[in-house]
Amino acid sequence: MTKRGYHHGNLRQALVESALRLIEEKGPNGFTLSEAAKEAEVTPAAVYRHFAGRDELIAECARQGYEIFGALLDYAFDDGRPTALAAFESVGRAYLAFARRYPGHYIAMFESGVAVQASPELAAAAARSGAVLERAAARLCEHLPADRRPPAAMFSAHIWAMSHGVVELFARGRPGARCPFAPEELLETGIGIYLRGLGLLPPDC
Repeated sequence: MTKRGYHHGNLRQALVESALRLIEEKGPNGFTLSEAAKEAEVTPAAVYRHFAGRDELIAECARQGYEIFGALLDYAFDDGRPTALAAFESVGRAYLAFARRYPGHYIAMFESGVAVQASPELAAAAARSGAVLERAAARLCEHLPADRRPPAAMFSAHIWAMSHGVVELFARGRPGARCPFAPEELLETGIGIYLRGLGLLPPDC
């Protein structure tokens, strides 16, 4: 097969898609930039017209992942409809759905070691996705008296950590990670316990 040079149409995006496949197959540290070029059917030299190195390519995978992630969370939140509680629970389910549907992006975002400060664009995309969960937490906390209302950033960080833990341990098919409950059920009950502790759900709910 003859490799193509620079004139490839959208080479930048072709390299991102190649990297996503390799990340999913081999992990973020399991491939070289040359392998990404081979996967995209271009010469290694062509890659450097768009990316200075593998980390920059992975950072772009992460940036696109955060854009998708934020859009999915925002769609799930639906401006707090039909209720703040239902919207909040939908956001949690969207987190699990994203990890399953976009494993390459998820790994690039959370397991590659690339910092969100790697570029202003990546930092902005990460901030937008986090803001959706924080907005959902703030909307739900409006039902609490001001003196019992946790900071929305802390509230959302707790739920993010819980969601991430469920994904990492039980939603990605890790060897030995057996559980008699579905990941969605684990997350839903965990969020319920947290919300009851805040007084946002009655004890028998």
